Amino acid sequence: MEMRMRRGISKTALGLVFLLVGILVGAAIGLSSPGKTVTTTVTQSRVVTVTRTVSAPAQQTETGTQTAKKFKVLVLFDVGGRGDLSFNDMAWLGAERAKKELGVDVSYLTPKSLADMKPLLEDLSRRGEYDLIVLVGFLWTSPLNETAGKFPNQKYALIDSTTGKVRPNEMDILFREQEVSSLVGIIAAGMAHELGTDKVGALVGMDIPPLWRFQVGYYFGAKYYEKMTGRKTDVVWTITGTFTDPATGKQYTEQMLKQGVRVIYGLAGATHLGAFQAVKEWEKEHKEPAFAIGQDASQEWIDPYHIPISGRKRVDVAVFSAIESVVKGTWKGGIITLGLKEGGVGIATLDEVKWFAEQAYKVGKLKGMTPDDVVRVVKQLRQKYIKPEVWALVKQLEDKIKNGEIQFKSPMSVKERDSIIKALENGDLNAALSKGRVG
Repeated sequence: MEMRMRRGISKTALGLVFLLVGILVGAAIGLSSPGKTVTTTVTQSRVVTVTRTVSAPAQQTETGTQTAKKFKVLVLFDVGGRGDLSFNDMAWLGAERAKKELGVDVSYLTPKSLADMKPLLEDLSRRGEYDLIVLVGFLWTSPLNETAGKFPNQKYALIDSTTGKVRPNEMDILFREQEVSSLVGIIAAGMAHELGTDKVGALVGMDIPPLWRFQVGYYFGAKYYEKMTGRKTDVVWTITGTFTDPATGKQYTEQMLKQGVRVIYGLAGATHLGAFQAVKEWEKEHKEPAFAIGQDASQEWIDPYHIPISGRKRVDVAVFSAIESVVKGTWKGGIITLGLKEGGVGIATLDEVKWFAEQAYKVGKLKGMTPDDVVRVVKQLRQKYIKPEVWALVKQLEDKIKNGEIQFKSPMSVKERDSIIKALENGDLNAALSKGRVG
């Protein structure tokens, strides 16, 4: 079942350049029943943040003089390869930054198929040509888990997934999704009240740990807005059970719109492309605005008139950080997480909106607009529907997260996720926190 699911995602990535899957981390994954919350408990390895000590770049001596070593890095994309305007392209961006700033040699490869991934990784590892092999996304989890132990001298960095095992030659980089989704929750609530409703929505893909973290953060942000402004805000969410079905995403979004939701957060990969279509059609049919919020990449370019903002998962930062640790001699195997403080997640800036619009324009996906047009429309919508008081609340919460004043819990099961959300619905914001208090 797991392989069939991922194969479907890869095909979609080839047909839809903006596929946003790659968030499935070390968990026992089961398909969710469409439209319902899964009650089966899914467990996950505890995440441990590795603290790094920065030292000087490695040196080697040649004929009595010191010459900086030229590091060689290989980036292995998902089978979708470059051009997805999401994980693979962002990984490329991070590696190119490392090439420019750190002087490393970077090579890129895309496996021909799922079946090719393990033998390709074993062959490359056996050669021992690279100081670091970077693997982009969940599809590399099993191949790496079956390969890393055989080649202890080869360093690997797995991005946005984990094998669940701590090895000295393997670095798994995850993200603290709650931190960005909490900011999105504040923004969504503020936009909803500008539109005359007290409901915000979320369209969720699979019922798995990364999405539990997204949900907890989103709920927290909406209720944080409620507490700080006194404006009641309810959260409506649907688990679709799929990352690859825009039609299903559209169907469930239409149901939320009929319930009074006017702002919907897309947490379902290609499935939430259907949400983008639904809000557009709602405005056309009902003559009232409705909006969607993107996630992972800047998705505003897809429909800047109805997607004024996106949450970001900075795969480029993860790739650069992994390469930098090798170059500076601070490498340490284990599982690390990136959040707001490290620049691993955040809200898409207008500069990022423009960059992604430019990439879409280059591959012919931006129709009838220029990148500057996209930025202009997005800027206007943000100014109209996201008021200064909302940005002030975002900044307030962001500062608390960055300085460590508050930290979020990471639910380890559906039961724990549901317990936290129930407490949030009852106004207990501290139920979502592992450190600090609100109010």
